[in-house]
Amino acid sequence: MTGRRPPGTVRIVALVVIWEIAVSCRIRAAPFAGAVLLCVIVPALPASADEAGEASEASLAMQLSNPVAALISVPLQLNYDQDIGPVDDGDRWLLNVQPVIPFALNDDWNLISRTILPVVRQSDIFPGAGTQTGIGDTVQSIFFSPKAPTASGWIWGAGPVLLLPTGSNDLLTTDKWGAGPTAVVLKQSNGWTRGVLANHLWSFAGDGDRADVNATFLQPFLTYTTPTQWTFAVNTESSYDWENEQWSVPVNANASKLLRLGTQLISLGGGVRYWVDSPDSGAEGLGARITVTLLFPR
Repeated sequence: MTGRRPPGTVRIVALVVIWEIAVSCRIRAAPFAGAVLLCVIVPALPASADEAGEASEASLAMQLSNPVAALISVPLQLNYDQDIGPVDDGDRWLLNVQPVIPFALNDDWNLISRTILPVVRQSDIFPGAGTQTGIGDTVQSIFFSPKAPTASGWIWGAGPVLLLPTGSNDLLTTDKWGAGPTAVVLKQSNGWTRGVLANHLWSFAGDGDRADVNATFLQPFLTYTTPTQWTFAVNTESSYDWENEQWSVPVNANASKLLRLGTQLISLGGGVRYWVDSPDSGAEGLGARITVTLLFPR
């Protein structure tokens, strides 16, 4: 006896086949297809039937838009950029592993640890560069954040940020130790989250033959989360290199869905990015992003 596959399963199988064909053919558009793939697969996955559970999960989806939420999570963010280098021949895959761990200091304050560990594969970022695969430099942020919003509803956090020269290859590291301040401020209401995260890093030690680090990072963000746990987001992840007086400005547009796979809460998403400005050696044009976030609510 043969049973019919549920429509959602058929859609998933068909789309995965398309993805595998794109990858096997080494189509440069594969990462863009992957971003679209996740956005189409997610509605096909089973959703929670419990309305109370959905309300709770909608609240968790909102917390994912808050960088200083008291929520343990492990975001995995895969980025693809192209047209890198002076002759636009390079491309880069960048997987940011970004565990977020909150600690309760007392009745009024939390400490939020946010780590970004990049895993990189890049090719031809300048003529003759070849291909590098490995780990990049780690950025560690610590936010001290009040547990309660202000009287007007603002949420904020501030603390130190550290640059750790963990890169496994000369082309994947600055070979510098760095430190500076970081801060975030945001407001959430009626499904909307708007805010900005910023930091500045100065190098203070490391290889004296390598360029100093003196860089500002700015991330204004706007998101909307629906009662069915869909989140639509737009942001920039702009950085300014004060040593070389150069901007890098990608604009990102993403959609994600919070769902439950067995007992595990997970957010799946994808989107595109466009480089508004970048150095001559930087990425240009369109890029893509796929996100997978594991949640561990307490």
